Amino acid sequence: MGLLSEGSPLSWEETKKYADHVRQHGIQQFLNQYRKLRSRTKDVLYWGDEVEYQVVKFDHANRRVQLSLRNQEILKKLNEITGNSPSETRSAWHPEYAAYMVEGTPGKPYGGLMAHFNLVEANMRRRRKEIERVLQEDEAPLSLTVFPRLGVGEFTTPPCQPNPESGASKSIFFPDEAINNGHPRFKTLTRNIRERRKEKVCINVPVYKDVNTPSPFVEDFSGLRDVGGEAQRSALPDHVYMDCMGFGMGCCCLQVTFQACNISEARLLYDQLAPFCPIMLALTAASPIYRGHLSDIDTRWTVIAQSVDDRTKEERGLEPLKDNRFQISKSRYDSIDSYLSECSTCYNDIELTMDTDIYDTLIAGGVDNMLARHLAHLFIRDPISLFSEKLQQNNEEDTDHFENIQSTNWQTMRFKPPPPQSNIGWRVEFRPMEAQLTDFENAAYTVFIVLLTRVILSYKLNFIIPISKVDENMKTAFKRDGVLEGKFYFRKDVLTDCSPPEACECSSSCRLQCCSGVEDEYRLMTVDEIINGSDDFVGILPQINTYLNNIECDVETRCTVQQYLHLISKRASGELKTTARWIRDLVAAHPEYKQDSMISEGITYDLLMKFAKVSREEVEEPELVFGHQTLTKDTIPNAVRTAEQLLDKKNPHPTCTTDSTSSTTKGAC
Repeated sequence: MGLLSEGSPLSWEETKKYADHVRQHGIQQFLNQYRKLRSRTKDVLYWGDEVEYQVVKFDHANRRVQLSLRNQEILKKLNEITGNSPSETRSAWHPEYAAYMVEGTPGKPYGGLMAHFNLVEANMRRRRKEIERVLQEDEAPLSLTVFPRLGVGEFTTPPCQPNPESGASKSIFFPDEAINNGHPRFKTLTRNIRERRKEKVCINVPVYKDVNTPSPFVEDFSGLRDVGGEAQRSALPDHVYMDCMGFGMGCCCLQVTFQACNISEARLLYDQLAPFCPIMLALTAASPIYRGHLSDIDTRWTVIAQSVDDRTKEERGLEPLKDNRFQISKSRYDSIDSYLSECSTCYNDIELTMDTDIYDTLIAGGVDNMLARHLAHLFIRDPISLFSEKLQQNNEEDTDHFENIQSTNWQTMRFKPPPPQSNIGWRVEFRPMEAQLTDFENAAYTVFIVLLTRVILSYKLNFIIPISKVDENMKTAFKRDGVLEGKFYFRKDVLTDCSPPEACECSSSCRLQCCSGVEDEYRLMTVDEIINGSDDFVGILPQINTYLNNIECDVETRCTVQQYLHLISKRASGELKTTARWIRDLVAAHPEYKQDSMISEGITYDLLMKFAKVSREEVEEPELVFGHQTLTKDTIPNAVRTAEQLLDKKNPHPTCTTDSTSSTTKGAC
């Protein structure tokens, strides 16, 4: 969920008049906060997850399932029931892009003790039960990445019809009523992205070529009011075509945010986690079906990147620059383009498009080169959702102009400054993972990423590879069965500390020589090798287990954590299927499937009935998730209560040592 400013939304024509105003004041707002908070240190480790759900409604008599457009009513009821919950167990609920989506988070962040890992799955289960309490009898909340027939026929309840002639999206598939109407941000983004681009967004996903799939696969949109033949022109042969933001932002995901001890630690975690984004995307792959077709990809990432691509033809390099300032290589939603820490300088090997005026302003304001480059790159974008009441702000106290652009750069990682007038510190958000069907799986991936940050900081591990190789890994992660079939560039020696390069003020050619040898530091590996290790690579899980053996951890927590790590290990090795592969196999075995890549209403109904049962753990699916027994008590264990009391005191920092660059200590995770 992005910045939810209140007010009257401006049209794109009005918004673009204020683009420079927003950029200039946004950078000034950042500088004011940066000067106040850059030396802030010894913040406590806090972290939390975000799980997105879509609400589906079953029509059992007709073997049909649709998306329920009741998110406003559902959110109102959720906030009523959770407002009376104890703070230790409270959930927090937020709106999301689609009218069938809600987002759930812990009501308060988790802290730095191992015992907090016992809360994750328990809280996720509680969230699911809370949604179920406010739903109708034939509705279910699914942490499902993509609804299989999104955009096909009457896929919503109440039924709504697309309007290609008017409205926010002008989609031939996706009605505006399926966009969240509770806040103007969502339709404003949809409309302004389309109007800035000067045409509808164009999403093409390769279709899976099964035995009876036509070759070439070419769709006919003549019966869908294809205004001006735009869809027929834009759709590629052998691809599934989609035409609006809802096909991407209407997907669900799992995200994790960490508060670091200080700005340096936050920048370090941002860099070190970036190479894991493709790995975790492949490990969590859960979305092989788009617009009622089996695709040849397993993850949502390229779909969502295309769905919010507001670049004009000039910016995409299809026409000479005339009305726009830059050619831009990626969508607003994509992988990061640069690292932030000085020790990562040599690995920023792709050309970074920057607003040089903003870069100069940041440098003059005392921001270092790496961070200034990062922000000057983010700020090549225009604001695409602006409210008239928010045009004039107090740059000493407000940060809405900064967040306007920061929060609409939807990248694999996000570096997040502290909000003004708050006790929240410098944070990092890990964004690539797909939503999993069960709370056990979502908890496992969350705990794995949190443990990974602790191991990185405790053992000073180094995972940095050239940013261009991270981009190549992202393309591998999209592919069908990428977790097993793909090979990913990964650093060969992760035990060597990441040290800043010696200062070099000579020519760029000399600097390249100073960074020579980088290509010998990485090689292609399977996800199994990366996670579980091999004869010549140490492996991530062995490092985490070494860490667990060296800290104080109660037996219950250790048992829970080991089951989570066991799931990660088995998914990496292929012993357990990814959700995407499991779904593909269910489709292939379905009696209605004609091996033509088409997903009928009956197939969708049977799939989602099974998904709902798996989500509630009413049935076992040993190919997807093994039998497990984790600590999911409604009462908070004593160790957690102790941790909460410590962390709530006025000025304790139990997870910080006297070394301000580390947030770990004995007994902390």
